Amino acid sequence: MKLLTCPLNGQRNISEFTYGGEYHPMPNPNSTSPRKWAEYVFFHDNEAGVVIEWWCHTASSFWFLAERNTVTDTVIRTFEASEIFKRRIDFVEPTSGDIT
Repeated sequence: MKLLTCPLNGQRNISEFTYGGEYHPMPNPNSTSPRKWAEYVFFHDNEAGVVIEWWCHTASSFWFLAERNTVTDTVIRTFEASEIFKRRIDFVEPTSGDIT
């Protein structure tokens, strides 16, 4: 049985989790170009080696990050997103002139 440790709920069977994709820093949504935003949303590095990934404990809907070696499939550590995200980002509703 493969186990993953949720920072909130502890060690659980991997079947209780949903993979959320690679973590990469978000550009400023209010000032980035449409191309850069699309690259952030749709493109992934998919590199072999140590990466940081989003995971969700499905039963509690708790999202967290895992540092994992994709070559050996070894989880190095799991941690709360608050280690990376220090402040809230509010999205600004675009006006009709902002959409191109």
